[in-house]
Amino acid sequence: DSFGLPAEQYAVEHNIHPQAYTEDNIQVITEQFQYLGLGYDWDRELATSRPDYYKWTQWIFLQLFEAWFDADFEWQDEVGVIQKGKARPIAELVSAFELGRELTDTDFAAIAVEDSVEWGDLNEAQIHRVLNNYRLVYEEEAIVNWCPRLGTVLANEEVTHDGLSERGDYPVYRRPLRQWIMRITAYADRLLADLNAGGMPDGKGGNFALDWPDALRRMQTNWIGRSEGAEVDFGVLSPNSDDVHGSLRIFTTRPDTLFGATFMVLAPAHPLLDPNSDSYNVPDSWPEGTPDSWKGDDPENEIGPALAEYSRETERAELAKEREEKEKTGVFAGFYCVNPVNGAKLPAFSADYVSMDYGSGAIMAVPAHDDRDYAFAEKFGLDIIEVVQAPEGAGEKCYTGDGFSVRSPEAGDGDYAITGLETPVAKRKIIADLVSTGKGEAAVNYKLRDWVFSRQHYWGEPFPLAHAPDGRTVTVDIPVLLPEMEDFHPETSDSPDAPIRPPLGRAGDDWRMVDVNGDVYERELNSMPQWAGSCWYYLRFMDPQNGDVFCGDDQQKYFGPVDLYVGGAEHAVLHLLYSRFWHKVLYDLGHVATPEPFKKLYNQGMVTADAYADSRGVYVDIREVDVRDGEGYDRGSGEKLTRIPGKMGKRYKNGLPPEEVGYEHGVDALRLYEVYMGPLDATAPWSMDGIRGMQRFLQRAWRNLVTEDRKPKVGGSLLPEIEQLMHQTIIRVTDHLEGLRFNTAIAALIELNNKITGMETLPEELYRNYVIMLSPFAPHLCEEIWEMLGEAPTICYVPWPEAKEELAAVDTIEMPVQVNGKMRAKFTVAPDASQQEVQKLALQQENVVRHLGGNEPRKVIVVPGRMVNVIV
Repeated sequence: DSFGLPAEQYAVEHNIHPQAYTEDNIQVITEQFQYLGLGYDWDRELATSRPDYYKWTQWIFLQLFEAWFDADFEWQDEVGVIQKGKARPIAELVSAFELGRELTDTDFAAIAVEDSVEWGDLNEAQIHRVLNNYRLVYEEEAIVNWCPRLGTVLANEEVTHDGLSERGDYPVYRRPLRQWIMRITAYADRLLADLNAGGMPDGKGGNFALDWPDALRRMQTNWIGRSEGAEVDFGVLSPNSDDVHGSLRIFTTRPDTLFGATFMVLAPAHPLLDPNSDSYNVPDSWPEGTPDSWKGDDPENEIGPALAEYSRETERAELAKEREEKEKTGVFAGFYCVNPVNGAKLPAFSADYVSMDYGSGAIMAVPAHDDRDYAFAEKFGLDIIEVVQAPEGAGEKCYTGDGFSVRSPEAGDGDYAITGLETPVAKRKIIADLVSTGKGEAAVNYKLRDWVFSRQHYWGEPFPLAHAPDGRTVTVDIPVLLPEMEDFHPETSDSPDAPIRPPLGRAGDDWRMVDVNGDVYERELNSMPQWAGSCWYYLRFMDPQNGDVFCGDDQQKYFGPVDLYVGGAEHAVLHLLYSRFWHKVLYDLGHVATPEPFKKLYNQGMVTADAYADSRGVYVDIREVDVRDGEGYDRGSGEKLTRIPGKMGKRYKNGLPPEEVGYEHGVDALRLYEVYMGPLDATAPWSMDGIRGMQRFLQRAWRNLVTEDRKPKVGGSLLPEIEQLMHQTIIRVTDHLEGLRFNTAIAALIELNNKITGMETLPEELYRNYVIMLSPFAPHLCEEIWEMLGEAPTICYVPWPEAKEELAAVDTIEMPVQVNGKMRAKFTVAPDASQQEVQKLALQQENVVRHLGGNEPRKVIVVPGRMVNVIV
């Protein structure tokens, strides 16, 4: 996964080309894989930054660019389920328009013409703008984190706590920028539904359902954030007037609380507050009687400057990640809105707890039933009107739950009459009334935003697009190779308003300008984000050498969907969601055979280790940290650092190269420790003592298997007790490997190793089986022993041992008994004995009776087949 900003930034810092740096790093990681003995089919190696791979990334992009989502299209999938909504070729939409499909209000707005125009009247540029409204990839202005001194857009995690760039400590600004955006929101409902869908087609004539952790499903569900409610139109009054300036549409999940709305809140960047917008509605001066507390930090400021200053401050706070933590703030916008259900005039405020990223960027504020609205109303002295009766004993100043509607028209008295109705009924009634009066409609909203897909970097996939002088965008042949540029650095400036020109803008004319049907067009100069290549790599793994298609049908149907994906939960709401989106589009267009890419998902735990950050929140490399008396200090500056417990990883600069650990303790000891730390899905702290423990285990295993003169200790015959344990171990290790319970598989091998310690020789069957079972964890040691046995060249291809159930069966098992957590006795019992029988025998043990001292036990816990714990 080798394209992206981190590689480019490192190359800029160290004045090397990202191509060279990336290929060097690929060589390093390849050597580390081989050093660790990790098995991999190198014929399937991929690199997203190599042309033979990113050619197909560009091809998939073109499939999305040349498609639109038909939300009303009904179709039947391969297992007979009726689906609604599907990606279709954009050419089909063009045909529909040519055959009489009517243009919508949104279409007319895109081309700024009257609604009497028909499709056949449009010129090519107008057609382009209309289709831009439908494409799954469209161009639009978006707000980005812009750092002029670095000359690049930054992701949120690359901005420090105080709103500066992590690299260089430079100011970061929020500014609009034309971007390519992917319409992932069109798939929001299907992305949600298929998380829990059963019976999806598997491409082989069968069906499957997702086997994913519940926690990850919840993360994706919450990220998509589907909420049902209503869109309501509030009249906007002109400043110092009762004349209606226009309409403000807001989304609310609680339309039943409309009678409790006492003010409106707009995001600081809302068009009504933007002097450059046609919708601007702010007066020249404060309305008469405006309280000083509504005027921002400086009541002497006029309203325009006050709102502008507040907007700038909000941008800074947003970059500094302070929005949720700090006290509610806001500035009166100087105008009022009209509540459509009762005609009340509601003051409009600019406030930072509302964002343009959700809904329309404006809300109706109901302080009696929303915590944030309540805090705002308390600070600014605004009315708080209870319209949902809280249950008796709720004791909350702000009740946010369901209840019975109050202080609205009596039920049965006409429009909006919901008093006495329970919340669900009241919501349905008021939505129906809003629809019938033309003042609103039922609506579904999502937290999910469309995916901003452009980056102003050099090191990324070039877009297979070119721009005509009249603004049209056309596709071009692939692959579009990244031009070789010695100067790939971004253009920097001290001015936040300096023009933004990506590094590809400095490429030579022979690359930048392209001939399209005899006309000269300019290539798209942005590049794709680092997510692009990782959205579909699993498909290329299936067919990596295919030069004709991104993945052959036969290979895809054979391998897909992915049987098992082991990955961190941190990918849940970005990489995994993006992959699912791309895959669904490819499925709709007939390029893949399944609607979901990953059948089973397993979230591995993290190895944790302390990281250290400076006062800006920037992580310091662990090798540059001196730890004294439990405190960390920057070795270069002497600054005292903040210790941050967390996972070990590149971003936190607290990782260890495997070679360092392997050199001291052996690669096999490192491998064993990594999977013996605990269950695979658990988080565990890094411990050198743990590695030394695994090293001692391997040393004991070697002594049990090999003589001092390096000869295999093979000989003798199997005693029944040892034979039984061998077959039990085969069963346990096999079962635990299949269930990804590697730590307990190793525990079984340790138990077997302890049992054979002291034996002069090991019978051949036991010897071979033990070495084979240990080999996945400690391949280097086991290959060495296998060679001593004079066996085949490698142990990898030897059949796995098969257990005989009848020889593994036990007549009795030993049960330890603890009293208040301390071992006091052991006894034997049949493995199928009842809990009552086991408890009775445990309490009869002489030492247990003595420790009970004549008292009745408070509790007896029987762990079947394992132990008994007596609590007194």
